[in-house]
Amino acid sequence: MSRIASAILTFTLLLALGGVPSRAQSPSGPLPPRPGVEVQLPPVVSEAKVKVQVALVNTPVTVRNGRGEMVHDLEAGNFKIMDNGIAQQISHFDLGGDPISMVILIETSSRIEPLWPQVRKTGILFTQTVMGPNGEAAVVGFNDSVDKLQDFTTNGDLVENTIAHLGPGTSGSKLYDAMAVSVEMLSGRSQATADKPGRRRVLMILSEATDAGSEAKLGEVLRQAQLANVTIYSVGLSTTRAELQAKPKDTRPQITPPGTFPLPPQPGVPQTPTSEENRYGNIDLMAAAVWVVQHVHDQVKDHALEVAAAATGGAHLATFKDRSIEKAIDEIGGELHSQYTISYTPTGSDAAGYHEIKVNVVRHDAKNLKVRARPGYYLASPEN
Repeated sequence: MSRIASAILTFTLLLALGGVPSRAQSPSGPLPPRPGVEVQLPPVVSEAKVKVQVALVNTPVTVRNGRGEMVHDLEAGNFKIMDNGIAQQISHFDLGGDPISMVILIETSSRIEPLWPQVRKTGILFTQTVMGPNGEAAVVGFNDSVDKLQDFTTNGDLVENTIAHLGPGTSGSKLYDAMAVSVEMLSGRSQATADKPGRRRVLMILSEATDAGSEAKLGEVLRQAQLANVTIYSVGLSTTRAELQAKPKDTRPQITPPGTFPLPPQPGVPQTPTSEENRYGNIDLMAAAVWVVQHVHDQVKDHALEVAAAATGGAHLATFKDRSIEKAIDEIGGELHSQYTISYTPTGSDAAGYHEIKVNVVRHDAKNLKVRARPGYYLASPEN
């Protein structure tokens, strides 16, 4: 038998006995290591789930006594912070000293044209009373469009000049889109941590509480504002006052978007029509703020500015009756430079969903003090 024929016969016998694996098949078990070759172990895969975490939560805290006066003698040890019922460690504490990064958001709709002489005079109040000597500010205007009129600057003259030369635009009011742009601008400003100083992020709105045509929804904007630690203050401009100051005519279009609905009243309390003199009606603003953040796909038409302020720890001041625009801005400035700034890194509670923040004062006269802080923040799940 030839050498070739002998090799073919041997290969055929091996196939019959299963001694040679087919190329299309894999070995039934691991191959033994060759002598002198280090065994390669498979990579270790962590079983830990990806968790959503918030790096820093900053909450402004306003404390007043029974006479409505600001309380300035509290220390970090006098505050107890709870995040979803779990006590938190304060990493940064300050009383009115952290410099401010502020976006001044002003409605430039033609509907408030009679108020423009007053609005144009507010620049020096924003720079001197609110912005402060170490602050920075940007100016954004909105009507049917959103316009960045002045980028962040520490130069008060630039801010004042921008506001002094504002003029009325179209009759539109894309308030929520303008708020979204402003929150995004503020998200890039530095924040205070335990190791370094930073800035307080403040959005100052001078506007009616009406939106028309925005792509953004209020709940979405407030979710982002909460996560970015932006505090919203607002001075409500009154179209009623504008009408009274204007010539006897009413050509304003109805701008309530279709499909909107009012916020739910407190449970068990019948809802009543809102008015300039009773702007809050039966609405529990804190409950409404939580509801709006949780229901981001729904639209609302009532109390937008009040709810935005409540959701972020700020305040809304209307200007219809005995409070002028100038007085409202002055009051906000006084509060900003007299409130506590408390920061913490959340621990023990990283679940997705709404996180409730509770701030309590621990002191002998705590029951006589009124504490105002942001109610919480919404943490979306990773897939969202």
